[in-house]
Formats: sequence, C-alpha cells, structure tokens
Amino acid sequence: MAEKKKAAEENNSLEIEETGGNKKKLIIIIAAAVVVIGAAVAFFLLSGSDEPAETLAEEAPISASAESSSGGNAAQMGSALYVAMPRPFVFNVPGASRDRIVQIKVQLLVRGEVNEEVAKKHIPLIEGTLLSVFSTTTADELSTTAGKETLRLSALDKVQEALQNVEGSKVVERVLFTGFVMQ
Repeated sequence: MAEKKKAAEENNSLEIEETGGNKKKLIIIIAAAVVVIGAAVAFFLLSGSDEPAETLAEEAPISASAESSSGGNAAQMGSALYVAMPRPFVFNVPGASRDRIVQIKVQLLVRGEVNEEVAKKHIPLIEGTLLSVFSTTTADELSTTAGKETLRLSALDKVQEALQNVEGSKVVERVLFTGFVMQ
C-alpha cells in the first residue's frame, strides 16, 4: 500500500513537471508567433512605398475660385466651419512600376451654419464626386506636392459644380486633405 502511494505521488510530480514544461513551450511558441507577425506587419508597412507616408494639413492661401465662391467677403457669409467626411477615401491608383493604394481623409471648409447643414445633407453626393475625381489620378501624380495640390483643386471645382447644380450655390469654399497616405 505504501508503495502504491509512493508510485502515485511520483506520477503526479512527473505530470506536474511535464505540464510546467508544456506551459513554457506554449509561452515560447506564442512569443515567437507575435515576433513573426510583428515583423511581417512592419515589412508590409515599410516596404510599400518609395517615400514615407505623409499627412498634409493644407495651409496654402485661398485660391481665386474659392474667393469668388464666398463672394470675396468671408465675414459676410459667416464663420468658417469644417465638415468632415464620415470615412476616409481608400482607392487604388495605377503607377509606373506598380499600382498603389491611397487613403485620403477629407474635410470641407464652409462658411456659416446654413452651408454646413447643406454640406452635411449632401455628403453622399460629395463623396461620389470626390471618388470620381480621385479615380482619375495616378500614383506618379500623387507622389509630388504639385500633383496633390492639383488633385485638391480639381476636387474643389467638381464638388462646387455638383452642389451648384443641386442647391444653386457652391456651398464649399475649400476641400482640405487632412490625411494622405500612399502605399
């Protein structure tokens, strides 16, 4: 009987040691998997572009078309308000060496609460117009500051034209790219 107890205790201690070893192996495997996944994510993010991802805050002076849309007197129209697009625009653009994925976060500068409400009411129209403008560009054009500015001005013209047709006024004074990433 004493021998059976002693043998049972030895079996239990062996099982405990084996379980402890299995836990250590499991922890090592999980840590290795996390390192491999982290390295894969870093490789994907860093190897996607020849230039670093950038965020643009538009600070260029108001263009002549924006001044004419506000009547040249911004104080008369109301205070500057910003209408954010509910989600960023994500789309593919062709490039010379390969296609790229672009993400642009957009906000619209409007004057006065009336124009803010009109812009919010027509967000689907504005999103569709912006997508059609964004889809006409290439990665080579978007790799330069001048190309981004041209895209922004083109987007402003098309959005103002679309809102002019629907509302009878241009509503939007500026289109701002508050985030711009190309991979």
